[in-house]
Amino acid sequence: MIIFSFLTCGSQHERQQYQETGMASFYNDKFEGKKTASGEKYKASKFTAAHKSLKFNTLIKVTNLKNKKTVIVRVNDRGPFKKNRIVDVSKAAARKLNMEQDGIVNVKIEVVEKRK
Repeated sequence: MIIFSFLTCGSQHERQQYQETGMASFYNDKFEGKKTASGEKYKASKFTAAHKSLKFNTLIKVTNLKNKKTVIVRVNDRGPFKKNRIVDVSKAAARKLNMEQDGIVNVKIEVVEKRK
């Protein structure tokens, strides 16, 4: 019981600690229906994202630093592969962040929930 409580506290601490700031972009329409690195098909209507190292199914909060709009997305792909970008989000997530017109925006990402 004590070990379980310790592990739970450790997990919460890790979640609160991880954040990253940098540029985000969103998936082009040509990726609709194509397989992601996790094996599932990309759907523009889902709230998903690509990150270089976070585990698949990790939930992250993405905040557009220009307008403070936020969205929770699930990591299901690897990328982005463009220099200076930290995350690619789905079209639905881009719409919620109000970044469709800009295309690339400065964001902060924070882990909300790590999944196995």
